[in-house]
Amino acid sequence: MPIDFTLSAYSQLLLALKKSGYAFYTFEEWCDGKAHGRYVILRHDVDLKAQNSLTIAQIEAKMGIRSTFYFRIIPQSNQPEIIGSIVNLGHEIGYHYEDLSLFQGDEVKAIEHFKIKLEYFRKFYPVRTICMHGSPTSKWDNRDLWKSYDYRDFGIIGEPYFDFLNTYTNSEIKFKYFTDTARMWDGAIYNLRDKISGKSESDYPPKNLLQVIHSTFNFIDWLEMKPDIEILMITTHPQRWTDNFFEWFIELVSQSIKNVIKRYILQKRL
Repeated sequence: MPIDFTLSAYSQLLLALKKSGYAFYTFEEWCDGKAHGRYVILRHDVDLKAQNSLTIAQIEAKMGIRSTFYFRIIPQSNQPEIIGSIVNLGHEIGYHYEDLSLFQGDEVKAIEHFKIKLEYFRKFYPVRTICMHGSPTSKWDNRDLWKSYDYRDFGIIGEPYFDFLNTYTNSEIKFKYFTDTARMWDGAIYNLRDKISGKSESDYPPKNLLQVIHSTFNFIDWLEMKPDIEILMITTHPQRWTDNFFEWFIELVSQSIKNVIKRYILQKRL
């Protein structure tokens, strides 16, 4: 049986997307209205192990693919040399913000911190899109910062949860959103915040699809059937994808523990 969450598995997924006729766009390009036809938006949340993100970026660049990388401000993510290298490969970068959680709901401190860190990342790239970090152990949803402020006032043209995912919630356009949250493609029961507003777990993606797509190889098999889905957004966490067996095993074990904790938190919130 092939091993999942390796660089080989990821490369095979990209090839399957290409063979299925999907063009690749950054989220910034989508916001600018440049995405047309049958396409996929590749989004990478750089939570930890920034080096893994550079490896992913290099694989994509060799295949002529541009994607979007969102960096946190913490040292495990915020590695200036790596950020610069990813930009030089032609990819988009943005701010993976978690300001409201960092300041425990203090909106004034959070927005000031947001402005400072946004300008910091703009030293590497003219950042025009941002994406919230889920902060699963925090009671604060970082998106709630925008109940009091407007990110467009800071030169931001898009945030995936507001400007992409909710765009298609009630649309007739056929689209699907996939995330490797919980180290699987059908991890809704472990998913705290990485979901479409207003959608239940069974609708996100549809339950019959979740029964098919658990592993990356299930995903590839589905793509090989050339599904009649026009638009995809795929979110990965590059820390999970590696050919280093020790790192791969540690990630497997740690994610299994996190999943138990996440499930407990979700049950407490019900």
